[in-house]
Amino acid sequence: MEIRVLGSGCPRCEEVMKRTIDVLAELDIAADVQKITDIMKIAEYRVIATPGFVINGKIKSVGKIPSKDEIRKWVEEEQ
Repeated sequence: MEIRVLGSGCPRCEEVMKRTIDVLAELDIAADVQKITDIMKIAEYRVIATPGFVINGKIKSVGKIPSKDEIRKWVEEEQ
């Protein structure tokens, strides 16, 4: 499973990263989690507002901080 958190490193992006790590730990799931901060790479996803949340190439959230419940649902759907 590949998870990408898209953002410049702002506190909102950091919170999405933290929630993602927490959910994966709670579910005991291993995943390739990366934070993408390069504007050109973020643009490749066609995301115009950050933070962005992408799982297995599917954009799930743009411009908001998803709840842990939302992240949990997306992770479970992609298993």
